[in-house]
Amino acid sequence: MANITFFYPAREKGWALGLNAAGGNLGAAVAQLAVPIVITLLAAGTINLPMAGWMWVPFILLAAFGAFKYMNNLTSAKGDVAGSVAALKEPHLWVMALLYIGTFGSFIGFAGVFPKLIKDYFPAFSSIGVGTVALSLAFLGPLVGSLARPYGGRMADRMGGARMTVTAFASMAVITLTMIWTLPLKNFLLFLVLFLMLFTASGFGNGATYRMIPVIFATSSRAARNGASSVATQRLASSALGLISAIGAYGGFVIPQVLNASSTASGSYTPAFYGFVGAYVLMLLVCWTCYIRNAGRNAMGHV
Repeated sequence: MANITFFYPAREKGWALGLNAAGGNLGAAVAQLAVPIVITLLAAGTINLPMAGWMWVPFILLAAFGAFKYMNNLTSAKGDVAGSVAALKEPHLWVMALLYIGTFGSFIGFAGVFPKLIKDYFPAFSSIGVGTVALSLAFLGPLVGSLARPYGGRMADRMGGARMTVTAFASMAVITLTMIWTLPLKNFLLFLVLFLMLFTASGFGNGATYRMIPVIFATSSRAARNGASSVATQRLASSALGLISAIGAYGGFVIPQVLNASSTASGSYTPAFYGFVGAYVLMLLVCWTCYIRNAGRNAMGHV
């Protein structure tokens, strides 16, 4: 995934990175939709949970063959430890990792807990019977979030990743507040629509944030300011993309833990959601301060 940055100029990186990541993110939606079907229909009338794992084996083997056969074709890309260590020393890596926890972490975290939230708030809608299969509408969340990601990247190519990221965080905060304030209405359709909007905003934010990384490391990293070659800064950006992806996925752990702690302490998820709103506002301010307000001063330009 990190190697994509070598194939595209800066003006197309958001779209390219977004398309690639959307394919991977769709796995969450596919799993939530396909697993109930597979464990029911392919198990001779009984629930066979091991099929939820076995179903992926052919695709894993196919992907492994493709990676082995076709992915070692870049002489300028090297997965070296020194590059990762150099990226870890860049302050921008940690700022972008924080922002990515807010966007991608929200996507993957809410994708994991969305089925439980539906079950806890609207148990009558937790599953829908289709023949002998019980399906959950929860797969729609990661589906729309994944599909939105490339367009977040494309808009970031045109308007700037920092501006789009700030817009995404503002949208996520407003949508989450609206969801909290409308929960007493006990309207499942409204709840579903608002959560799909939240997934869409996080998907746009994913694409926009990811587009910022190679541009920032090409123009504002220590290596770039010290006159490093474009190949060197691309390698640095590639390492940063991988590291930031890993750190951002931590949000998938944080969100369920915070929701569970909120439920245990107060009997409600509402305090956790208010906490998420506060985090989105904080990340919005960090992005605006680092990459919009200081853009002219630091000669970062169209980040």
